[in-house]
Amino acid sequence: MQAKSDEAQIDKAQNDKAQNDEATGFFQPILGDGRPLLLLTAGSLFFAGGFAIFLAATGEFLPHDIHYLGMSAADLCRIRSCRVVDFMVHDRSSFGGVMCGVAVLYVWLVVFPLKRGEQWAWWALWITGAVGFAGFLTYLGYGYLDTWHGAGTLLLLPVFLTGMVRARRLLDGLLDPRSVLRPGVPLRLSGRFAWGRILLLLGAGATAIGGLTIMWVSVTDTFVPEDLAFMGISARELGAINPRLIPLLAHDRAGFGGGVLTMGLTTLLCLWCARPARNLHQGVAVAGIVSLTAALTVHGVVGYTDFGHLVPALAAALTLVAGLALGWPGTPGLERGRQVVRR
Repeated sequence: MQAKSDEAQIDKAQNDKAQNDEATGFFQPILGDGRPLLLLTAGSLFFAGGFAIFLAATGEFLPHDIHYLGMSAADLCRIRSCRVVDFMVHDRSSFGGVMCGVAVLYVWLVVFPLKRGEQWAWWALWITGAVGFAGFLTYLGYGYLDTWHGAGTLLLLPVFLTGMVRARRLLDGLLDPRSVLRPGVPLRLSGRFAWGRILLLLGAGATAIGGLTIMWVSVTDTFVPEDLAFMGISARELGAINPRLIPLLAHDRAGFGGGVLTMGLTTLLCLWCARPARNLHQGVAVAGIVSLTAALTVHGVVGYTDFGHLVPALAAALTLVAGLALGWPGTPGLERGRQVVRR
């Protein structure tokens, strides 16, 4: 009798599950609460960044670049000992690095604070996502439309927007954009952990300002004096070689600046709004290492080693290392707690 009763309960449970499945739409389990779509967005950004680094490493142009210029990388490489191509490689590799860095931080936001329903994480994704996607519009002012980038943006934007809309259900209460203004913990000026956090915040803020500066340069002069000295050519001579060359270079620079701005802003919001945690410490470390390694390495590879030009990246690297070292292991009091346990 007991066995029959157990079988009946199992059958009832299976029937209930079947009825629930019948009432569930096809896309609901796939889309979930929006986090799968947001993780897909992060994965797409990481893939795009990795692809940009790969292309930079090969020194090749994309088909639409060649079509726009009417020149291949090999053709352009015959000018000024390939320095113009090297300059493009250095911008594109650096851009790929910050794309990968932003992707890492997005994964952290989705997997940790957004999963817990923390409003600031949702707003941080909205703010930085808007900045990142809007950065594409700066390309339109140069007369050069990057069709691959445009297609990727058009494909990724609805994925991101749908994920954000569905992730709203993770949040409790009314939406409050002021949540990004409230610190995860009070800002203190004593203790190594506090100074580590301050250094990281300053580094992130400086990175965001640096991104804005790069974007400003791209829409005004396109180059700083160090750029032209590295290429061994003037802007007038570049225009004489090919009138479409400067718009293409400005497009690369604007994209890089937008990526740096997004990277700095995302890092700043994570460090300011989140409570200190080992996973945050590790996420910031990985994002910073990936982006700065791509930027600093390519400068050495192409020989663009002007110290004044490298100062911002070197300062960012030193600030990151010092901040992470002072803030190790990422959670205040963790080591003290371990010592108590050992006793």
